[in-house]
Amino acid sequence: MGRISSRRPYHGRVISVDVDMVQFPDGSTGELEIVRHPGASAVIPFLDDPQSDDPRVVLIRQYRYAADGYVYEIPAGRLDAGEDPRTCALRELREETGYTATRLIPLTTFYTTPGFTDEKIHLFAAAGLSEGESQRESDEILDLAPVSLSQALQMIETGEMVDGKSMIAILFAAHFKPAR
Repeated sequence: MGRISSRRPYHGRVISVDVDMVQFPDGSTGELEIVRHPGASAVIPFLDDPQSDDPRVVLIRQYRYAADGYVYEIPAGRLDAGEDPRTCALRELREETGYTATRLIPLTTFYTTPGFTDEKIHLFAAAGLSEGESQRESDEILDLAPVSLSQALQMIETGEMVDGKSMIAILFAAHFKPAR
């Protein structure tokens, strides 16, 4: 069971694509196209104590070419080679929003689309924020959008928020209330 052979027809800056011949658990074999991704971290920044009744969170409204417009989401970014997911979360928080955090609370880790990619996203909540200067990359066209947690939940319910990692983080944080 597992990979029999592999070839890489595409290697890019963000992803690679492998075509793997695999043996499945039932003994049969088949060819699968797999998008290889180094993984990412995402962070839901709390402006208020996450344990309070309706804390404010910082969303970003970012232009996404693949989505053909602006998308509400939480700060996130790709892991550098060998980078710890916590380090990545704090880096992306600072780069995209300018905020630094005194507390970083692990929420969960999930596969984005395990049918065709090995990408995992590590989700965190950030608290104890201090403002600073952002250091956005040239392709990061975004605005900060602070909202209450209840407003973020409403954005999910109405379809105004469509980014999966952000919806998971917000729903997780709202249901489980990150510890102090």
